[in-house]
Amino acid sequence: MIKTADHLYLQVADNIEQLIEKEVMKIGEKLPSVRMLSKQQGISLSTAFQAYYHLEGKGLIESRPKSGYYIRFNSKRMPALPGTCAPVRKASEATVSDMVMEVFSHMRNPQILNFSVATPPADLLPAAKMAKAVTHALRNLPNNGIGYEALQGNALLRGQIARTSLAWGGAFTADDVVTTSGCMDALTLCLTAVTQPGDTIAIESPAYYGSMQLAESLGLKVLEIPTHPVSGVDLDYLDKAIPRHKIRACLFVTNYNNPLGSCMPDKNKKMLVDIVVKYDIALIEDDIYGDLYFSKQRPVNCKTFDKHGHVLLCNSFSKSLAPGYRVGWTMPGKYKEKVLLMKQNHSIACASLPQAAVGHFLEMGRYEFHLRNLRKMLHTQCLRYSQAISEYFPESTRISRPQGGCVLWIELEESINTFELFQQALKHKISFCPGRIFSLQNKYNNCMRISFGNAWSKQVDDGLKTLGKLIRKMSV
Repeated sequence: MIKTADHLYLQVADNIEQLIEKEVMKIGEKLPSVRMLSKQQGISLSTAFQAYYHLEGKGLIESRPKSGYYIRFNSKRMPALPGTCAPVRKASEATVSDMVMEVFSHMRNPQILNFSVATPPADLLPAAKMAKAVTHALRNLPNNGIGYEALQGNALLRGQIARTSLAWGGAFTADDVVTTSGCMDALTLCLTAVTQPGDTIAIESPAYYGSMQLAESLGLKVLEIPTHPVSGVDLDYLDKAIPRHKIRACLFVTNYNNPLGSCMPDKNKKMLVDIVVKYDIALIEDDIYGDLYFSKQRPVNCKTFDKHGHVLLCNSFSKSLAPGYRVGWTMPGKYKEKVLLMKQNHSIACASLPQAAVGHFLEMGRYEFHLRNLRKMLHTQCLRYSQAISEYFPESTRISRPQGGCVLWIELEESINTFELFQQALKHKISFCPGRIFSLQNKYNNCMRISFGNAWSKQVDDGLKTLGKLIRKMSV
């Protein structure tokens, strides 16, 4: 493949980043001048400048007037990781209440600096290109899309989704896919298909509060499984808990869990599939952040190892492309007919126009190009937010180190109540998610989730600095 200047500057920047991470180049050291880098690497001056601009954008190096570029940050020098929760003794009745509603009530207020929403902002999404895709769909759908779509969903979209499975080691067809109105709709249909009210399901701990609200609405009990901030669910604990608690299904985010950001290693994903097959229960795999990876390759799914149809993979384009279009999908394996029955009873069909528009966008090859830019921005923002939190929050602060997604999980001293902090922050027009809403137990009161979806700016920097000051005042 011919290397363009674009490829060259990223290659040079990646090489320098690796040397910084390995501490061959140390914090405070001066980097070669742009002219020297150009000569060493056999690249143009503009390419050398681009490489340094890229690293500066990530916050790894800084420019000092009349002096050059210096190394300012190494991710290995980050604070310690958050801890893993202790196991719970029994399943809980699902109830997630007023605290969630209070956080939600401020999420769409334009006057508030919002660290609560785990979605990239509109300015990172391809609004104009999606508008063109909608226009194309209007022109090409029968009767301009006013009729009902097929129960299983738009054929073009399902075919394009099946093609994307190649990226995570799948080999599926359009017939394996059922479209839904967003990922939460997919999770609802799948949970309804494999459980009955009163059943117990297993979820991570901490877990996305929406999953607990969903369980509550379906009359399910929830057993929280200890989850490591890097490797994910404790599989040994899960293996013993399934027969002991008569677990009927598992609901896990295996890639870049919300809120921890953990990504289960491939061998663990295979082990998890083996466990659910052994007990003949369902695994509902929420992969909504799987496309937002920071490494060079997309992580595989549990569905990759599913040979018997026990895994119901759920996803949507809400975190990566168009939240308002509400286009989601599931590959429900052997539960497909049950899921289709649930969908027929629940909604009859999904909206025709958004499905056709997203299908056309994927067909034109624009999705992967968009994702490359989005991933680059989110990775940069993750580093900048992490650096600021390390600098402004107390030294005892623990921070997750996600390799994808768009949220950070932060653990403070036990004396800090983050719901009280949330209420204090609102007075400064700042919002985040207190940790207590991510568990049914009395846990994570000293934790918080911060989304790094908002582009780095002075407002963001000032907001994190203000949070740090409020935390320090509460520590006294």
